[in-house]
Amino acid sequence: MEEQDAKESQSPMQTKGPDNAKSNKRIVFLVICLIGAVAAICLVALFILPKMAEVAWFSNKMIAVYIAVGVIVGGAGACLILRKTVRTRLRMQKVMRKDPDINDWLIIFDWTPKILYAPTIATSLLAAVVSWVFSSIPPGIIGGLWFAVFFVNFLVEEYNISIKVLLMILAGLGFFFLWLHLVDCVVSFLHLFRHIAVSMNATVYLLAGIIGLLTVLTSWLKGLFYYLVITPNYMNIQEGPTESGEQIGREDYNSKVDTSDFLERLMGFGRIVITFKDRSRQPISVLVWQIRKKAQLLEKVRGKFAIDQIQPAQNSRQ
Repeated sequence: MEEQDAKESQSPMQTKGPDNAKSNKRIVFLVICLIGAVAAICLVALFILPKMAEVAWFSNKMIAVYIAVGVIVGGAGACLILRKTVRTRLRMQKVMRKDPDINDWLIIFDWTPKILYAPTIATSLLAAVVSWVFSSIPPGIIGGLWFAVFFVNFLVEEYNISIKVLLMILAGLGFFFLWLHLVDCVVSFLHLFRHIAVSMNATVYLLAGIIGLLTVLTSWLKGLFYYLVITPNYMNIQEGPTESGEQIGREDYNSKVDTSDFLERLMGFGRIVITFKDRSRQPISVLVWQIRKKAQLLEKVRGKFAIDQIQPAQNSRQ
């Protein structure tokens, strides 16, 4: 009985431990912010106030500064106001990790197909650097290599090329070049492509890379609010930044892994397709990265059934 009483007396302290740690972190954060605010005020008093009379407060530059400050302050205020309301994919991952009743789960979101142009984006940024640093390299060579990477990416993104189709294409090219060799026309055929040159300056390469990065970043940001949470008992379809969503029982849907596109699979991508027993609903196809890992997790999740753990009742001391 004494051991049980000792455990009961220690349990409140153990439960308060994480709360105390969080409160201490908040206090430290507030102290750091206060010190930063005081330092900023001191800098303003020392360097800016003596020159205030020389500042044209309504010039175009100052108006631009006002707009930038307003955007920053508005964004910070929105983050503070909505931080308890927004339900992102990252927060859901933390919730699932802390759930004692669920050991296996999978959270996925749909990448834009333009993510398959990642090699082209990297090549564009590299071509921009090479064009600026090594100006002696002919622009036609850099542009030709860039176009070759882009063309392969276009085939990967535009067409569903299975390994069977790929082998047939390679075999056809092999027979074609063998026939050209028999008629002694291989060199003449290759000479047809020597006049094909893509010449662009470094700014164009940089712009193409930045646009590609923005496209991928937009897809990732959208995936913070539109995603699927698959657990052994249900699937949650999240549709928006708040709690808007739909839960579907495990018996009302089926899942399938589609890696038929061989070139897409070589890049680590594949599709997880969700079909519903209600035939009126359209299937959901999600393009995911690290498809091998995601497929293994999906098999583990779909092969289990979670049962809530019975929490032991705490008897109050008489």
